[in-house]
Amino acid sequence: MTKSNEGSTRRLLELCGCYFLFYVIYSLATKYLTGPAAQGLPAVDQLEYLIFSTIGGSLICLLVILFFRWGKMESARYVHWGKFRFPGEFLYIVPSGICTAIVIPTTTLLYTLLRSVMVAMLIMRGSVIVISRLVDAIQIQTGILRKKVYREEDLAVVFAVMAVCVQLFFVKSQGGRDLFHNPAAMIVLGSYLLGYFIRIYIMNYYKNTRGSCAKQNNKAFFAVEQVSASLTILLVLLVIMLLPALKGGLLHHLQQCYLAPGRHWPGEILAGTAYGFVAFFSVFIFMFKGRTATFAGLANRLTSLVAGTTATLLFAVFFQGRFPRIEDWLSLVFIFIAVAFMTRAETKRAAELKKENSDCPAA
Repeated sequence: MTKSNEGSTRRLLELCGCYFLFYVIYSLATKYLTGPAAQGLPAVDQLEYLIFSTIGGSLICLLVILFFRWGKMESARYVHWGKFRFPGEFLYIVPSGICTAIVIPTTTLLYTLLRSVMVAMLIMRGSVIVISRLVDAIQIQTGILRKKVYREEDLAVVFAVMAVCVQLFFVKSQGGRDLFHNPAAMIVLGSYLLGYFIRIYIMNYYKNTRGSCAKQNNKAFFAVEQVSASLTILLVLLVIMLLPALKGGLLHHLQQCYLAPGRHWPGEILAGTAYGFVAFFSVFIFMFKGRTATFAGLANRLTSLVAGTTATLLFAVFFQGRFPRIEDWLSLVFIFIAVAFMTRAETKRAAELKKENSDCPAA
C-alpha cells in the first residue's frame, strides 16, 4: 500500500485493487482444488476445502495482527474491569467478531445445503448490498449518520441487484435447488443475514461516531474483531468435535473432515491464506472513511463479482474450465453501469470530505 491519504479516492482504488487481486487468486485456487477429477484436478471435498481454507485465512490474519501489533486502539473512554483497563469500543467490536464467527460457518453450510454453489454465492452477495443500504437508512434516522445517501448510490444499488438477479435467474433455470423449499437452508441463511447485518451496523457505528476530525483506527478494529472471531470459532469447533453424530449425517461429515482429511489439505490451507488477505481489504473497504455503508458495500460486492468473472475466464484459459456464459457478461454490463453511478457519487463525496478536512484543526 502506498502513502495515499486516508479517505482519498486513490486509497479506495488501492484497496479495491488488492481485494480484486487476492479474490481472483483465491477463486482460481478454489476452482482448481475442487474441480472434477475427470479433468485431472484434485476434486477435494467441498466442505473439507471450506474448512481448511478458513483455517488458513484465520492463521494469516492472526499472524499479521500479532506481528504488526494492530490491537492497540486509542479511545476517549476506557472501561475498568477489575485490574483490566480497555477501550470502550471493545464492548461492541467483540460482538462484531462473534457475528463474524457466525458468518463464516453459515457461509460454509449454505454452500453445502444448496445444490448450486452459484445460487448461494449470489444470494449472499445481493443480501449484503441490501443490508448496507438498510444500515444507512437506520443510522440516518437515528442521527448516527449525518451524511445523505446520494441518488447515484441508490441507482448503483438497483443495477447491482439487477446484476445478481440476472445470474440467479439463469442458475435457477438450469436446475438450481429452490432455497424456499429447504427449511434448513432458510434457517442458515437467516443466521447469516442477521450476523452480517449486526456486523455492518457495528462497523458503521464505529466509523460514524468517530467524528470527521477524529482518528479512525481500522487496523485495531480488524484485530479485535478477528481475534474474537477466531476464539469463538475455536470454542464452537471443540464443542462440535465432542458432540455425538449419526454416521452419514452432516455433523459426522464435518468431524471426519477434521479428523481424516484428504491428502490435499496443506494446499487447502495455503489457498486459504489468499482468503485471509481478502478479509483484510474487505473490512477496510467496508469501513472506508467518509463513505456511506451503501457505497462501501457496493464497492466491496461489485469488486468480488468482477473478480469472480475474471477468475472464471482465467480458469477457462489455463485449466480448460468453462468460459463465462451469456449471463456472466450481461451481469457484468449491469455492474459497470453501477460502477459508473458510483464514480459520480465518489466525485461528490471526495469533494465533501476535502471540505470537512479543511475545517479540522492541524495536528
